[in-house]
Amino acid sequence: MSFFKNPFSAGSRLGMSCSCGRHRDQEEHVREISREQMEQRAVENAVMHALFPDDNLRRNFLRAVGSGTAMAAVASLFPMGMAKEVFAQSTGPLEKTKLKVGFIPITCATPIIMAHPLGFYAKNGLDVEVVKTAGWAVIRDKSIAKEYDAAHMLSPMPLAISMGVGSNPIPWTMPAVENINGQAITLAMKHKDKRNPKDWKGFKFAVPFDYSMHNYLLRYYLAEAGLDPDRDVQIRSVPPPEMVANMRADNIDGFLAPDPVNQRAVYDGVGFIHTLSKDIWDGHPCCAFAASKEFVTQNPNTFKALLKSILEATAYASKDSNRKEIAAAIAPTNYLNQPVTVVEQVLTGTYADGLGGVKKDPNRIDFDPFPYQSFAIWIMTQMKRWGQIKGDVNYNKIAKEVFLATDAAKIMKELGMETPNTLDKSFSVMGKKFDPTKPEEYVNSFAISRLKG
Repeated sequence: MSFFKNPFSAGSRLGMSCSCGRHRDQEEHVREISREQMEQRAVENAVMHALFPDDNLRRNFLRAVGSGTAMAAVASLFPMGMAKEVFAQSTGPLEKTKLKVGFIPITCATPIIMAHPLGFYAKNGLDVEVVKTAGWAVIRDKSIAKEYDAAHMLSPMPLAISMGVGSNPIPWTMPAVENINGQAITLAMKHKDKRNPKDWKGFKFAVPFDYSMHNYLLRYYLAEAGLDPDRDVQIRSVPPPEMVANMRADNIDGFLAPDPVNQRAVYDGVGFIHTLSKDIWDGHPCCAFAASKEFVTQNPNTFKALLKSILEATAYASKDSNRKEIAAAIAPTNYLNQPVTVVEQVLTGTYADGLGGVKKDPNRIDFDPFPYQSFAIWIMTQMKRWGQIKGDVNYNKIAKEVFLATDAAKIMKELGMETPNTLDKSFSVMGKKFDPTKPEEYVNSFAISRLKG
C-alpha cells in the first residue's frame, strides 16, 4: 500500500495512484507535501495497516467512529507521537557515499569547501570530492549533465534553472544559503576620485553571471543613482578568477564581485573597494548550496547527510573565533588559491580598502543558511524588472518549490541551531522596504526598468 495516503480518511483507498485524488500521479503529490508530513504518514500507515489488514474493515471503522475518535483510540493503544519522532530522527543507509560537488573558488563557497578539509562530510559518512570549476555556466552545465551531484551556485541560479530562464526548465532546489553579504563594488585605481555613481556613465562593469545577486544589486545601485544599467553603462559576465586580470588590463572600470576578488584587487594594487554590498542590502543572500529535485528525491538519505554537513560547516563558519582557521584551510591552491592574508581580511572583516585605510566590519561576510522564501521572491522581481522573465509569475509557488526552507529548518533543529519562526524575512534594499506579499506592486514601482522600455 502507499505510505503517503491518509489512513484516517474513509475517502482514501490505500493503493490508488495518488494519495488524495487531487493530483495526476504520486510524483506530483509528493512535490506538494513536505518530507516531514510524508514521514508522519508512513508511521500512521504502518500502524493502521497492522491493526486493519483488511482495508475495507478500516474504512468501515472510520465511517462509524470518525477520524478524530479513531486517532485518539489508536494513540491510547500505541505511542504514535514517539514513533513519529523516532522515525523522523532515523536515517536509512546512504544511497550514495561518493559524491562530486562543484564550486567556484570564492569565499562564498566557504561552507562547501571547508567541509572537506575540516571533516564535516566524512563525519556524516560521505566521501565528497569538491571540484574547482571555472565559471557559473560550467557549474550549471555540469550539474544538469549530472557530472556533479550537487553544487555551489549563485542563489538566483536554481530559480532560473527551474523556470527555464537561460536553459530548459529543470526542477532544481536550494536547500541552504552559503553566505550572506560578502560582495563589494570595486573600482580601478584611476577612478579613485569618482566616488559618485552619477559620474559613472560610460563605465564598463563586470559581474560573475547574468543570474546573480551581483548583477541585480549592481543594477539596483546604478538605477537608484539615475543610470540605466543597460544604456548608460556596460555590464558583462566575467568569471570571478578573471576579474582582477581584466581590471589590470584596463578592460573594465569596476566590478560587483564576490570575495576574495575585491580584496585581491586591493592586494595587487589595481583597485579599491568603493562600497560593500551589505551597504546596499545588509543580510542579502549571495551564494547557495544547490541540487536537482531528482537528486533530492532519489537519494533522500544522502541528501540529508549532505545538507547536514553543509549546515554544520555553516554554523562553524558563523563563529568569528573560527575564521582564521577556516581561512588557512581554504586558501591553498586546490581551493581558493589565494594568499592567506587576503582570505583572512575577508573572513575577519578587518581589511585594507585600497585607498590607504583599514576598515573593520565583522559582518563584511557572514553565514546564515536559512533559505527565506522572501529572498526568492525578491530575486524574481528583479528578473522581471530587467526583462529576464516575462508575463505572470507564481512567485510563492516557485519560491516554495525551490528554496527548501522546511528541509533546512528540520535539520537545523536536529543540530540544535537557531531556527526562524517564519519562512519570510523582512528587509530593505537601499532604504526601500520589500513586501513579499506584493511583488508585482514592487516591480512596477521602479522608474528605471525594462517594463517601461
